[in-house]
Amino acid sequence: MTEHALRRRQVLKGALAAAAPFALPAPALAAPAPLVIGALPVTCNLTLPVACAAKAASNARGAGPRFDYEFSKYGGWPELKESLMTGRVQAAYMLAPLVMDLTDHRIGLKIVALGHRSGAVIMVRTDSPYRSFRQLKGKVIAIPSRFAVDYLFLRKMLAREGMGIKDVEILEMPPPDMPAALYAKAVDAYCTGEPFGAAAQRAGYARPLKMTRDEWRNYICCVLTVRTELIRDNRPMVQDLVNHVQSAGNWLDAGAANRSKAVAIASARKYFNQDPKTLEFVMSNPADRVTYGDLRMLRPEFDDLMRLSIEAGTLKRPVAFDSYVDTSFVKNIKPVPITL
Repeated sequence: MTEHALRRRQVLKGALAAAAPFALPAPALAAPAPLVIGALPVTCNLTLPVACAAKAASNARGAGPRFDYEFSKYGGWPELKESLMTGRVQAAYMLAPLVMDLTDHRIGLKIVALGHRSGAVIMVRTDSPYRSFRQLKGKVIAIPSRFAVDYLFLRKMLAREGMGIKDVEILEMPPPDMPAALYAKAVDAYCTGEPFGAAAQRAGYARPLKMTRDEWRNYICCVLTVRTELIRDNRPMVQDLVNHVQSAGNWLDAGAANRSKAVAIASARKYFNQDPKTLEFVMSNPADRVTYGDLRMLRPEFDDLMRLSIEAGTLKRPVAFDSYVDTSFVKNIKPVPITL
């Protein structure tokens, strides 16, 4: 090596050494994307806004594993079903019979937790003469979906009076549209989850004909459902989500003050975007209109839903419990503090 080349190398080494303290830092790793969870704005799904808000508060404190959950609001079940089927969302609060059907059609889904108990109503106009289902013969009754457990509830109530679904006219309709349809007399009754019964009741033009709290105490409808690849790829996240949902359910049933906090959270634009007075009405008229503390996933209850769905024609054949339910997350729950 020539003397000139050697001096040049020494100068370059010195320049690099001098510049080292001022070198730009390596770019920070991007934060993992939040888990988007689809749901309808019904109080059967109230554990989800509470769980999302509680997790955000936990992250802010630096407590627990760092996952982010994002609520995505849907107006009806067909759109949410499509998003979950195609993977646009990896998790959702879904209708239990619909999950059974999708699994039977080889869509990779698993129910990992319940969302609620009770919470469905059958509403009629305050000024109507209807006091029994016999009086609704030939009338139009709106339901959210034939896969909705609300529909099974309606069938149960009709059967008690010796009637069948052919004795009424069924109309599928997004729950948010039902109160206005009843007010306009476009339907004679509707069966759905809250707060869409309470909205019309509080406004004064509707009253409950039947409520699941009185007629079907172990009623379940909306269930936390995730795609199987999410379980495969990020089992700790699914476990953390179930921990928060189950803890949110216990927190909601612990007292009226917690329910009022939940109303303030869920009524916000990023969640249900609804009148907090209507949500508060659901929480207190009566207090067990919807309950959240008992979120056990019991095989006999799912078998009963499956049997009723087969009788209703929404399922063609029995679906094996273990093919659509994963109980391992509930069995491994670690309660988390809900600090809101």
